[in-house]
Amino acid sequence: MRVLIVDDSKLQRRILTASLQRWGYQTVEAESAEEALEKCSEEMPDMVLSDWMMPGMDGLDFCQAFRKLPRQSYGYFILLTSKSEKEAVAKGLDCGADDFLTKPVNASELRARLNAGDRVLQMERELTEKNALISQTLKKLQCLYDDIERDLIEAKKLQQSLMREKTRDFGTATVSLLLRSSSHVGGDLVGFFPINDAKMGVYAIDVSGHGISSALLTARLAGHLSSTVPEQNVALTKDENGNFVPLPPTEVITKLNRMVLTEMETEHYFTMLLAELDLETGKVSLAQAGHPYPIVLRADGRCSEIGVGGMPVGLLEDARFEQCELTLNPGDRLIIQSDGITECTDSKGNMLEAHELHRNLSAVREFEGPQFLDALVQRLSEFTGSDQFDDDVSAVLLDYRGGQNCARKC
Repeated sequence: MRVLIVDDSKLQRRILTASLQRWGYQTVEAESAEEALEKCSEEMPDMVLSDWMMPGMDGLDFCQAFRKLPRQSYGYFILLTSKSEKEAVAKGLDCGADDFLTKPVNASELRARLNAGDRVLQMERELTEKNALISQTLKKLQCLYDDIERDLIEAKKLQQSLMREKTRDFGTATVSLLLRSSSHVGGDLVGFFPINDAKMGVYAIDVSGHGISSALLTARLAGHLSSTVPEQNVALTKDENGNFVPLPPTEVITKLNRMVLTEMETEHYFTMLLAELDLETGKVSLAQAGHPYPIVLRADGRCSEIGVGGMPVGLLEDARFEQCELTLNPGDRLIIQSDGITECTDSKGNMLEAHELHRNLSAVREFEGPQFLDALVQRLSEFTGSDQFDDDVSAVLLDYRGGQNCARKC
């Protein structure tokens, strides 16, 4: 410990110096506050013993000037004074003093006050070391966070790339996709795949949970419903002529349910809707596995929900899934949406009611394809009061214009 002794009395400085050096302290003397400040600029002391009454700058002014000096650690300041009034003590504390000693100085009391100062400075050093360690740890954590952030950004790009096309025109129908994750990556997946010249398939999946593990499962499921490699698509099979034909949607979901329970080591399950569209007739065959009910938006603006509900995929080995049929007429649309749409809430926590969703869909029916989905998202943002949603928002939109057979029938 380096102690600066400031007193205009040479004898008093020598007495204090002798005691402090005997106790193991390093001492520096100054006969005035001005000289003391100069010595502080050369090397900052750990502690200061300063007389209150000195010619020129007194002890209080020196204490205030000492507190303004730039330093990395705390300096403990003890005032030596013959004053014992409470008002004087309070004034000294207000000026930045840590402790007082009444003159003439008692050696035992001096050593006790110095020991108290030692403890304060030791705690300050320990706190400084711990703060430095915390700062270093935070910097390391920030570096790790930055690495994770970069990886998640790339993961989001990769997940978005699972939708190779956000829209495609099949001649008699156009399919458009919407996928907005509530975080970097999510558990929603939407897509479509051509089957043959007359048919196409669409699907919507919502994996339980959020984050990386959910996104990894969606990536694996995307491979099982590939639009570019039909040999890998579990929804397709080959007929006797070697041509790809669709499997019934219920059979496909049953197959996926078995795969999740027997081949995929995961705690996740997922809801799903798989539909097959006949491009000529407008006939749709679909199976629903716990996914929200799809909505048919007729050309005249009427909305109706269809579907049969069903259990999510990956929960029960013997789960059964049912299939339903409907027919789209020219100008009709089929909307397959996630629960991020059907269960979005406003600022008061009120959930979007089905009739409100139907009203919003009817209100934006003048738009087509991606513009229809963008307009729907805008209306959802107005409802929630934010453009950031609590859950992943995804949807498949089928705009059906009608084939030749349908046109003749109509």
